[in-house]
Amino acid sequence: MPTCVTKTIELTGHLLDSLTLSKVLDTIQAKGASFKITHLDIGADKHAFTNLRMDIEADNDDVLQQLVEELEPYTAKVPLQFAPETQLNSTITVEHTTTERRYPLGKDDNHPSILMCPPDYFTVDYAINPWMQGVGEVDVELAKQQWQTLYDTIEQAGAKMYTMTPQPGLPDLVFTANAAFVYGDKAVTAHYRHKERQGEEPFAQAWFKEHGYDVTVLPDHIHFEGSGDALIWKDRVFSGYKMRSDIAAHSYLSAASGLPVMSLELSDPKFYHVDVCFCPLNDDYLLWFPGAFDEYGRSVIEANVPEEKRIAVTAEEANTFVCNAVNVGKTVIFNTAPQRVKDELSAKGFTPIDIDMSEFIKAGGSCKCLTVRLDH
Repeated sequence: MPTCVTKTIELTGHLLDSLTLSKVLDTIQAKGASFKITHLDIGADKHAFTNLRMDIEADNDDVLQQLVEELEPYTAKVPLQFAPETQLNSTITVEHTTTERRYPLGKDDNHPSILMCPPDYFTVDYAINPWMQGVGEVDVELAKQQWQTLYDTIEQAGAKMYTMTPQPGLPDLVFTANAAFVYGDKAVTAHYRHKERQGEEPFAQAWFKEHGYDVTVLPDHIHFEGSGDALIWKDRVFSGYKMRSDIAAHSYLSAASGLPVMSLELSDPKFYHVDVCFCPLNDDYLLWFPGAFDEYGRSVIEANVPEEKRIAVTAEEANTFVCNAVNVGKTVIFNTAPQRVKDELSAKGFTPIDIDMSEFIKAGGSCKCLTVRLDH
């Protein structure tokens, strides 16, 4: 009989509510390996971590090494300061890689494909976030000018542009960031929490199907608002939940993308989507507002993104929607931004461009909210 090989790994974090444990076990079984849990200490409250140790058994060293590499994002990227007595397996240092993906519209990091929707029917007729309270009338003509300026600026930066047809009675369809989470040839489309936006769903589903994507439609009881609440940084997905999206959606993101999903609880109603407080940039940088996340969420971000790659903004700066940015190559496009942030981005080698998005901020959105990248 062949001799099996075994390796012990340890996991620390919100393993149950983030569905991390189920992802790990599915990965092990998909490789034809087996596991034995030798220690399990479940966190007793919201902020407590679960600690788990398990033995993984595979038929040979090659399979075991492949498995260890696939599990690396789950085992080596947790905030140790919350579990000082727990030591993770220090031998797991290989970067996580994913299988080759098909990209219906082609993939080019310097010339990304971007989807927008013209604001023909944009207005603020209801309030589903704090920014929409008592804003008064929207200057529709000014909104159209601002949208066109954003479109032109993104295209001039090098992006390949696509548009969705606007629909009467759906003023927020303009915010295409919420339409879907896209990775390779997969699109997990939105299921909105608020009835005012649920009419957008079939139009987004149709657009992605028509453009060659394998579309996942979520069950009716699970709410999710696309790349407004799920953004890719390097080889993992940072996904917000609580305000508009449910944490239960994260398992669907992981299944569609094959990437580990880092669940981040949003704690400030003004920052109701992750894309208004968290913006991955090229060269592995991150523009973010720490105050939008709970303590655990901040610790997850800090454990995954090196300090020298994190560009933090203050509450005052975040309120200008500076984190709601569009990154094309080395260009970062956002609403009129504080000079300090622009100077820091310039020092990192980026070219910041700010444009007036005042009419869309009345609805609680800005540059990134009006776009979704189609070729991650």
